[in-house]
Amino acid sequence: MSEPSFHELGLSEPVSQALARRDIHAPFEIQALVLRDAIAGLDILAKSPTGSGKTLAFALPIVDRLSADDPRPSALVLVPTRELAVQVTAEFASIAPARGLSVASVYGGVSTRTQSKAAKAAHIVVATPGRLTDIVQQRMISLEKVKMLVLDEADRMLDMGFKPQVDRIIRWLPTSRQTMFFSATLDGEVGILARAYTDHACRHETESPTETVEQVDHRFVPVTDDGKLDTLVDLLKIADGPTLVFVRTKRGAARLAQKLERRGLPAAAIHGDLTQAQREQALKRFDNGKVGTLVATDVAARGLDLDGITHVINYDPPEDNKGYVHRVGRTGRAGRTGTGITLVTQEQQADVSRIAARLELKDEFEQEGMKTAPPRLVYSSRRRGGRRRF
Repeated sequence: MSEPSFHELGLSEPVSQALARRDIHAPFEIQALVLRDAIAGLDILAKSPTGSGKTLAFALPIVDRLSADDPRPSALVLVPTRELAVQVTAEFASIAPARGLSVASVYGGVSTRTQSKAAKAAHIVVATPGRLTDIVQQRMISLEKVKMLVLDEADRMLDMGFKPQVDRIIRWLPTSRQTMFFSATLDGEVGILARAYTDHACRHETESPTETVEQVDHRFVPVTDDGKLDTLVDLLKIADGPTLVFVRTKRGAARLAQKLERRGLPAAAIHGDLTQAQREQALKRFDNGKVGTLVATDVAARGLDLDGITHVINYDPPEDNKGYVHRVGRTGRAGRTGTGITLVTQEQQADVSRIAARLELKDEFEQEGMKTAPPRLVYSSRRRGGRRRF
């Protein structure tokens, strides 16, 4: 059975035409699931990974439900990072004019006064929690008329410690509002938060039964400390598209990009010590193809929504299976295929093998001759009333 059309899902003709001008004619799965309920004004809980089309899943109903004479701002989208704020704002800007609406973004690293002035005049505000909290507390903008709220990548906002700011922002909003909650997981603390922020929400999920991205070819490559860089260079030379390389530290990202440049491989680094202008410049060079490799830390890469990445290489392995999924999920998106490669030194083999086993990638890990380590033992200690881990 084919997916319903945007028109069948209740989207207005002006917004449908705006999509058609972008050559978007059929909804992705998460859009098909969410749109009817969202356009009807219901609260939404959506479990959907990055790259699944989720931005339009909330942007389309917001644009469709607002009108040009509504108070400003009437819709608020909270995101974890400034890069994601820029990208979500651009997505809105491509469809909002169809209904005479304006959009502005609020994030750190640029003029507070300029941003607050634009946000105060916009129908839709896309913001990071920290900067938005600052300008509201300074009375530079009011959220009293907001009737639609989106929390995008809510799990990342929790991971980054934004819960106090989000809680404060929620208290500033009207209780009679529509709330849409988008996250890669709805379990644990995220699930508790989702239920607290929404009212009789409709729940929709698109994630596959396995946690890993099905369209990705997963590889684990054994390396030595001395030969690790050479192996990366060889892999980048045969990569046939934009490649995202993950490292553990900010200093490591900068140094690795410099080493790749010296090897004749154009690369840019993105990490927490860069200014906003430097970050945007690095992303622009990567996005327009001037550099084929972007070296990033986990924190710096949160919220990045880069199209067309064909390879993700874990130069430093992730700490856990959640980190692996977050990293490698940057490729193989929106129905495309991709390749995820993890470089593994002898000292890292046991830990990485356990990550692979938990993600049902044991066969892929052992294909290169490495052995899967036994799971860590856990037992309960009644005397101490807790758990111990070997």
